[in-house]
Amino acid sequence: MEVDKVETQQQQQKQKQVHLFYCVESEELARNVAAHSELITLQSINWRNFDDGFPNLFINNAENLRGQHVAFLASFSSPGVIFEQLSVIYALPRLFVASFSLVLPFFPTGSFERMEEEGDVATAFTMARILSNIPISRGGPTSLVIYDIHALQERFYFGDHVLPLFVTGIPLLKQRLHQLPESDKIVVAFPDDGAWKRFHKLLDHFPMVVCAKVREGDKRIVRIKEGNPAGCHVVIVDDLVQSGGTLIECQKVLAAHGAAKVSAYVTHGVFPKRSWERFTHKDNGMENAFAYFWITDSCPHTVKAITNKPPFEVLSLAGSIADALQI
Repeated sequence: MEVDKVETQQQQQKQKQVHLFYCVESEELARNVAAHSELITLQSINWRNFDDGFPNLFINNAENLRGQHVAFLASFSSPGVIFEQLSVIYALPRLFVASFSLVLPFFPTGSFERMEEEGDVATAFTMARILSNIPISRGGPTSLVIYDIHALQERFYFGDHVLPLFVTGIPLLKQRLHQLPESDKIVVAFPDDGAWKRFHKLLDHFPMVVCAKVREGDKRIVRIKEGNPAGCHVVIVDDLVQSGGTLIECQKVLAAHGAAKVSAYVTHGVFPKRSWERFTHKDNGMENAFAYFWITDSCPHTVKAITNKPPFEVLSLAGSIADALQI
C-alpha cells in the first residue's frame, strides 16, 4: 500500500498545472479542455482594437505567470485573425514561464505546401517559419500541437525553436465506430492513395476500400482501386474537406458498388462558403446520401454552423488536447 501511495504521489508531481489562454473563436473548445482536467486553469486576454483597427491586447494575470506552465489555444481561421494571435503567442513565452505550448488544431495553409511551377508561393512553409520563431521560454522550445497536418513532409518545415507534436483525431473515430450497431459490418474507404498511406495503419483492423481518380477524356472520375464495399456501412476517411466534391463522388461510386450506407469522417471540416450545405439531409439532391458525417471541433466556425444539422456530428478534441498538454 505504501508503495502504491508513493507511486501515485510521484505521478501527481510529474503532472503539470497548466494555465490555458485561448482566442475568441476557441473559447468553447478551451472550456471543454479545462473540463477534462483539474490541472488546467483557464486564463483570459482582452481582445481589443484601436480606432485604426489594429489590435490593442492585454494579457490578464501576466504577473502571476512566472515559473508557470502556460499554453495557448489558437484558431487561424482567416488571415485577419492571425496577426493578433501571433502577437499574444510571441509575448507569452517572454513572461518567464516554465514552459509554453501552442495548440493549433488545424494548420490552415497545409494544402499549399509545395511549388509546382516557378512563382508559386508555398504558404505552408511561410507559416512554419513564422511559428518557428516563437521566442524560447525559460523552459526551452515551444511545444506545438497540430492535428492531422495535411502533408506529412511539413513536419520538416519547422525550425529548432519549436518542438512540433503531430497528433491525430482517428482514435475519436474508432471509438465512435465501435458504438454503432453492426460495427462488425464497417468498411473504411480512402478517397485516394495519400489518405490510405497516412491513415491505414491506424485503422488496419477494418476491411478497406481504396478509391482513385482516373482520367477519362477531359474528366477525372473516381473509381474503386481495391476492396469491396458491397453490403457494408462504408466510412470514407480523410484529413480535411473543403468543397466536398471528392467525398460526393466517392459516395456515388461506393453506393453503385453495393454499399449498404456511406458515412464520412474528416478531422478538419473547413467548408468554405458554407459548402457543408451540400451534405445536409434535405428533400432534394443529396438527401440522406451520407448516414453520418463526423468532424472534430478543430474549425470552430464550422462547428457553430452545423450544430443540430444531420448528418453532422462533432467528435471533440478536448480530451486529447488536455492529454497533450501534459506531455
